[in-house]
Amino acid sequence: MPQKLNTKEQEVLNSIQINKIVLPIIIGIGVVVYLIWKQWDPEVVAQIEWKGKTILWLGAAIFLYVIRHLFYAWRLRVLSDKIFSWWKSIELVFIWEFSSAVSPTSIGGSAVALFLLAQEKLSAAKTVSVVVYSMIVDTIFFLISLPLLYFVIGPLVLRPNAQTFADLKGYGYSFWAVILFMSLYGFVFFYGIFLKPNWLKRFLLWLSKVRILKRFKQSLRDTAYDVVLTSQEVRNQNIFYHIKVFVSSAGAWITRFLAINCIIIALIQNVPTDFWNQFILYGRGKAMHSLVQFSPTPGGAGVTEYLFEGFYSDFIPAGLAIIVALIWRLITYYPYLICGAIIIPNWIRKVLNRRRQT
Repeated sequence: MPQKLNTKEQEVLNSIQINKIVLPIIIGIGVVVYLIWKQWDPEVVAQIEWKGKTILWLGAAIFLYVIRHLFYAWRLRVLSDKIFSWWKSIELVFIWEFSSAVSPTSIGGSAVALFLLAQEKLSAAKTVSVVVYSMIVDTIFFLISLPLLYFVIGPLVLRPNAQTFADLKGYGYSFWAVILFMSLYGFVFFYGIFLKPNWLKRFLLWLSKVRILKRFKQSLRDTAYDVVLTSQEVRNQNIFYHIKVFVSSAGAWITRFLAINCIIIALIQNVPTDFWNQFILYGRGKAMHSLVQFSPTPGGAGVTEYLFEGFYSDFIPAGLAIIVALIWRLITYYPYLICGAIIIPNWIRKVLNRRRQT
């Protein structure tokens, strides 16, 4: 008999239907149009010189995003013990990134990731470990780099001209609240997976019974059992496995934020290119991303474009920030919507065909 999709699997497939790209595009373009209407200054925009240097640095930004994708594909190959070929890993990263692009950043594409890996003949334990361990390593990377950036650069990493924490106002409190949340989350899962998986399982099962968390009951219960599977998979790996996972994750995140540097150098005349100023630009991108993590919009659409000007106002003249932000999103965000719209229908068709044949 053909194997049918259960309700949860059908919900996941529905979440990556092509019509899901409409909302983030409308929100993102809507905010961009509004900001351009408020800030448009033809004389300022005319300052952009479309010459060799501009094309070169925009090309560098695109190249960095290709490298970022390959870093994620490498991580997926390592986590799957090379069950996936390079081409299959590249394809799956496109689908994973598409699901993140059409989901609120506060939710992400984890459910889709679990489903799509399960369709690729991975064992249940391996499927869960790939997704959960990816989340943990990403969290560890941010927990190391965000506080380090703040202590090296200071409040300037969050706001232009900020000299003290008081100058940051709500941004400072939001930044450290994100770090605190990541620290608690990272510690609990790191401790649970590497030291006491059964303790974390019992803790999550207890949380699932708390009345105020009723709507998350099933997710907490699923995660409780996923933790044990992940622990079994991850703890049996050698040190080089963990090093490769961390290096590939760090490479993906670093190239993501360096792309912003390249776009600003491309479009803004006389922007400082010394190491310190470029380091501040890199830190700003990472800090901005951390604040967008709890955005209710798909892929942070609209919120990211709106915050961009405030984060880079000391490097980008008023009126040009939204142009830079738009080009940044055209390079780093919208391609995943477009490529996902091309790749996903064929992938879903293959999944459904396999289901009919089993």
